[in-house]
Amino acid sequence: MVESRGNPLQLKSLNHISIVCRSVKKSLHFYKSVLGFFPIRRPDSFNFDGAWLFNYGIGIHLLQSDDPENMPKITRINPKHNHISFQCESVSTVEKNLEEMEIKYEKARVEEGGIYVDQLFFHDPDGLMIEICNCDNLPVIPLTEESVQSCSRISCNLNQMQQQQQQAAAATSQNKPLNNMFVPLF
Repeated sequence: MVESRGNPLQLKSLNHISIVCRSVKKSLHFYKSVLGFFPIRRPDSFNFDGAWLFNYGIGIHLLQSDDPENMPKITRINPKHNHISFQCESVSTVEKNLEEMEIKYEKARVEEGGIYVDQLFFHDPDGLMIEICNCDNLPVIPLTEESVQSCSRISCNLNQMQQQQQQAAAATSQNKPLNNMFVPLF
């Protein structure tokens, strides 16, 4: 088992995701017009069709499929499938724009301790699931190594609540404000 050591590979950020496409032209149009990405220069040394796009601090590399007719056809929107997620400023604005563009989507809502996250799911031209959400409503609360290893759905939630209560008690005893509190647990 590999021991967790913070940043063993000295990673800096997510650079890009690559997506195999039936049609680079159709996917390029979708990622530009729907998601707001813009094309960037791609090295001339590649000997296959593709396109590079960039925005929001990440790149998307579109790769032309060698066999587009045999790519799986995904039609059902299922939030539990592989997907990429983008944070938005207004879920209602995104929903309105998707309706105007006649893009089929599904809505979901997650609740955690009275905090709500709204999600919209839809597909790109090749069936890759896209999520647009207001996930920044949820605080990022790191788990201890012990919590991760013993985390069932119920026990994990109890562990998280206990950790949050301990953090709040510690902050209160040190006369620290509780708003925007982020305390690493490992």
